[in-house]
Amino acid sequence: MTAASSRSFTTQSAEETVALGRRLGKILRGGDVVLLSGDLGSGKTTLAKGIASGAGFKGLVASPTFTLAHTYRARRGAVYHLDLYRIAAAESGDIGIEDFLADAAGVCLIEWPDAAQAYCPKDRLEVSLSVARRGRRLKFRARGPRGRAVLKALGRA
Repeated sequence: MTAASSRSFTTQSAEETVALGRRLGKILRGGDVVLLSGDLGSGKTTLAKGIASGAGFKGLVASPTFTLAHTYRARRGAVYHLDLYRIAAAESGDIGIEDFLADAAGVCLIEWPDAAQAYCPKDRLEVSLSVARRGRRLKFRARGPRGRAVLKALGRA
């Protein structure tokens, strides 16, 4: 893995995590897929709030744990926010995940993405979140040329 394909950030508050997500949301475009992994409470939905805000969504962003998916109509296009915590890999096709991923005009954020690995594009951005001693640690890993371009732009933003 090259230096350009991974990068880590530490945020010290929910506000900083949202701000990092907002920077990312301004970079993402239709067809981009972001996989969000981490333990409960690590900041996945907080980062998603920032991403939706950066894309131009002005409303409330909440965890889709029980509804499985939320669609946010943002100024720059749809942001699909999926939470697969309660979904087994064998069931992921039953919820229409491929429909969300097939929308070239929308950005797809997937929390707990293990169940969706078979459907996810190879070109994507993976974010692993964890609780750090002071705040949150976010490790970004780019897969493919678009993922690397997004990560490079995030480093400059």
